[in-house]
Amino acid sequence: MKSLPLLPVRPFSGNTSEETRRGRTPLQNMIAREVTDHVRSWRFAVLLSLIALTFLGSMYVSAGNIRAAVANTQDPDHLFLYLKLLTTTDGSLPPFHIFLSFLGPLLGIGLGFDAINSEQNNGTLSRILAQPVYRDNLLLSKFAGALLVIGCLFVSLSLLMIGTGICITGVKIEPEEILRISGFLFLSILYVGFWLALAILCSIRFRQTATSALVVIGIWLFFTVFFKIVVNLAVRAFLPDPAYLLPTEIMKYNELILNLLRFSPGQLYTDGTTTLLMPSVRSLGPLTMEQMAGAIPAPLPFRESLLIVWPQVSGLTAATVVCFALSYALFMRREIRV
Repeated sequence: MKSLPLLPVRPFSGNTSEETRRGRTPLQNMIAREVTDHVRSWRFAVLLSLIALTFLGSMYVSAGNIRAAVANTQDPDHLFLYLKLLTTTDGSLPPFHIFLSFLGPLLGIGLGFDAINSEQNNGTLSRILAQPVYRDNLLLSKFAGALLVIGCLFVSLSLLMIGTGICITGVKIEPEEILRISGFLFLSILYVGFWLALAILCSIRFRQTATSALVVIGIWLFFTVFFKIVVNLAVRAFLPDPAYLLPTEIMKYNELILNLLRFSPGQLYTDGTTTLLMPSVRSLGPLTMEQMAGAIPAPLPFRESLLIVWPQVSGLTAATVVCFALSYALFMRREIRV
């Protein structure tokens, strides 16, 4: 019996052969495919609506109270108009960075909890890997495509905030404010990127999408709600009564509690954004009277604020890299069957 001639295998492309003529690599085509899938999905539309509504609500409250905030000469940060748009509130709604510390993880989880297992359950994963593409490029495209969508969203919201401030006040933005808002954007993308990497890790570890979603949401709820409760119970159980401690010992125990709380990604993000958006913040821990003596309440330069939040940035970066490295190790060793 004569064997049939084998057909040439066409390289994987996100769209048509026109992309190949443009010189795109397979990785770029896969990233473009992921971006297109996210933007066209109802899931992203719902998450985008939630974040946009909270952003508009926070901006409305901040714009309504911006005149009083700028006129308050007792506040060392009253001259930073555009930073006040992100931090000013009258108590009816939290500032936008507080909203983002709660909704940001949901955005990362929503874009990554079914990144791999849905492809495998639908039978498309084996078809993609049958093409002449590297397996690690597929995993990298899942992460990079979602992170690109998140970055574009946050940059668009920041530009909208700056444009609204210019239209309302007519005041130009200062270079110091541009640096601090850029640092806030980077930290926000890094924070959401950690939850995205964790969600992708769960999508590789668990075959069912419902299981991976429940696991990563459970981790998020633990760090958001229960972690502070666990730390407080542990402190009450193992540490002595503060009434019998000296002031220096109380300072050490408070610092220990803060260090325990910083195992939570949300606490790292809150510390970092507070320091970047409020230039007068000089420390993220308790200060002694000797350290406060002679200190003048004045804004810090951006470089000094960046040095304060560098441990938080390093912690979030390390956590993101660890999650992605575990995802890489599991996915490269995984057997993909047709």
